[in-house]
Amino acid sequence: MKKILLISLLILWKVSLYGQETLEEVLNKYNHKKVPYIAVAELKNLQQKNKVVILDSRELVEFKVSHIEGAILVGYNHFRLSSLPDSIDKKTPIVVYCTLGVRSEVIANQLVENGYTDVKNLYGGISEWKNKDYIVIDSIQRMTENIHVYSKKWGKWLTKGNPIF
Repeated sequence: MKKILLISLLILWKVSLYGQETLEEVLNKYNHKKVPYIAVAELKNLQQKNKVVILDSRELVEFKVSHIEGAILVGYNHFRLSSLPDSIDKKTPIVVYCTLGVRSEVIANQLVENGYTDVKNLYGGISEWKNKDYIVIDSIQRMTENIHVYSKKWGKWLTKGNPIF
């Protein structure tokens, strides 16, 4: 009986620790919505038409494991506007992503504050991209099922593929 009670308490503790938050609740909790979101299907459409620059605001170790094809790594911890390619002018359509859309909002907001006029944040990030069965590649341009999701906490929103932390 004590064992069942202990297991029940552990389950309740874990549920309370991670909560039953939805992705929308998490993004509302951490983001300020200064940059509009774009859905993964809309980004996929723009990507197929070559009408968008995709910036990955995760770190190099994450990018090497998995990224959206054609994405440019800009990072988060050491992001600098001066590191953007010269071909990206301030009117270029830009979509920034990370694991879910939290770090990418910070980077996207910096772009907007510096005069970039067509910047969006990918709703659900690379996790939602993979959840919709869109292609993700690794550092040698191979399709991969391994998705770097930053941490176990953020990895719970990846429903397809193999979460890597």
